[in-house]
Amino acid sequence: MKLHIPDGYLGPYTCAFFYLIMIPIWYKAFKWLKNLKPSQVPLLGVLTAFAFLVMMYNMPVPGGTTAHIVGGTIIAILISPWAATVSLSIVLLIQALFFGDGGITTYAANVFNMGVVLPFVGYYTYKFLSERFKLNEVISAGIGAYIGIVTAATVAGIELGIQPYIQPGYCPYPLRVSVPAMAIAHLVTAGPAAAVVTAAVVWYVKKSRPDLFEMRTIARG
Repeated sequence: MKLHIPDGYLGPYTCAFFYLIMIPIWYKAFKWLKNLKPSQVPLLGVLTAFAFLVMMYNMPVPGGTTAHIVGGTIIAILISPWAATVSLSIVLLIQALFFGDGGITTYAANVFNMGVVLPFVGYYTYKFLSERFKLNEVISAGIGAYIGIVTAATVAGIELGIQPYIQPGYCPYPLRVSVPAMAIAHLVTAGPAAAVVTAAVVWYVKKSRPDLFEMRTIARG
């Protein structure tokens, strides 16, 4: 199962709940953009385009469906988790409107999963490992990306799996089906891919543009 939840899989109460949850998060995230340094604006643009591209590449998984990486942890590490929320909100809106990837009614839920849960879990896992355990930053970034995307997939599985109990007629699969389907697909395919790509990008940036790691501290505010 993909992380993009299409229209018709979440009931109206669930969709409305996530829009209510996301309104203050969007306000905080877009307000945070004032902390960006002018030199970081092009970087955010490039990373947003990168996230859009990697999400368009779907990997086949058992069961006849697909999974994909997101790139949210990369943005969170190189700039800020709040920047990742803004970036992925834009990407997911474009995909829903013009590519039919994810729904309009489920847009807020998709942003919550991929633009909030994923980058914040990924970033704080990276930060915890690199600062508390002094683990190599590149390795920490890879582990953070892996845990972030698997957590987001599990949360999406829970959202889908509770529908038969609270709003029958939408997603037909209960928790015992939806959670393993989402989690396993990302544990064995998208998770490892996200770990490798994120670690590679962080390694390259640290080698070629170490100044970006200095700027991110200022931009987080």
